Amino acid sequence: MALDPSTILVLSTALAAAAALYLAVEWNSVRERSLLLWSAGFAVITVGCVLALLRSKGYLLIGIWFANGLLIGAHWLFLAGVAWFTRTRLSRGWTLVVLAWLLMLLLPSEPWWSRVMLCIQSLLIAGITLRASFLLRPHGVSLSVGAVQLRYVLMAHGLFYIAKAASTLALGAFVDLAAFRGEVIQISLVEGSMAIMLIALSMTGTERHRREERIEQLAARDPLTALFNRRALDMRAPALFEQASAASPGALLLIDIDNFKQANDLHGHSAGDKLLVALSEMIREFLPQGSLAARLGGDEFVILLREASADGVVALGNDLREAFAKTAREMFATPKAVTLSVGATLFERPPSSLATLLDLGDAALYESKRAGRDRVRVVPLG
Repeated sequence: MALDPSTILVLSTALAAAAALYLAVEWNSVRERSLLLWSAGFAVITVGCVLALLRSKGYLLIGIWFANGLLIGAHWLFLAGVAWFTRTRLSRGWTLVVLAWLLMLLLPSEPWWSRVMLCIQSLLIAGITLRASFLLRPHGVSLSVGAVQLRYVLMAHGLFYIAKAASTLALGAFVDLAAFRGEVIQISLVEGSMAIMLIALSMTGTERHRREERIEQLAARDPLTALFNRRALDMRAPALFEQASAASPGALLLIDIDNFKQANDLHGHSAGDKLLVALSEMIREFLPQGSLAARLGGDEFVILLREASADGVVALGNDLREAFAKTAREMFATPKAVTLSVGATLFERPPSSLATLLDLGDAALYESKRAGRDRVRVVPLG
């Protein structure tokens, strides 16, 4: 079978339909809106390719105007999907590209109109595609392999359309949209089918990496408080320990809620959950930059500070203790006050393990409890 324009369009239709279906299936499992927008873009390309085949039957309005308009709309959906993926708000000006295409209906039916139409269409698609590529720039953070691939595929696709626009205006260039004649159109059809495959693969890889990142984040977080869990703390603590020195000691604070069971017994387990969430939010609020916080389990929390002093540790513990006691009083009435006991230890050199440091913190916490609860105790430098 000859690789004529109609054959390439049929192939592009099949590729676009397969990409739309695959991305829709992916969206159905993860419900990420960017996948839905990208799937819709490929679905629009599928319809556009089918309509483009009608121009050889003499249906020029549908086969040219509508088909090319759908191609612009598909790229706009790709841009919208990238904007959603990167959490970027698009300006309203990008919605005017459709109006720009509709204004082309006013062009007179002269012999040169095919070249002008193809040039304007190419510039619109190039602008949309390059904008999508620009949104995927690193922004100071590393990108996934899929996102990098998508960025450069979109960039190459956009630059191709700029070259395409320039070539249509070149002296002596021959373009016949109605009959699919002209080298520019032939090359564009081949590039389009290749772009469909590359863009679809890159989009799939981009979202798959984000899904894996999300799963990894969920595995490292306590489901109730969203603080790190013990496993995540074990993995991250050594890097913080290595920064400890006599000039810049680190610290561990072990925090336990006093009379927590009383709140659960009187007001139900949902009351206990609310207290745990409230404490986790306070910890995030007071946590110094570069520090770590985790929920060890039950009503026990831990904070690791990168740079600390005995006075600073006591001040942080008291800030948390006072804020939590006030919130607990306002939330639930209990015979005994629901408060915090804090045990802390400082270290001038990396400890042998997190467990060793927790034992020291636990001894300080025991001293706090034994002294009457609702207080902060710091053990000597370890």
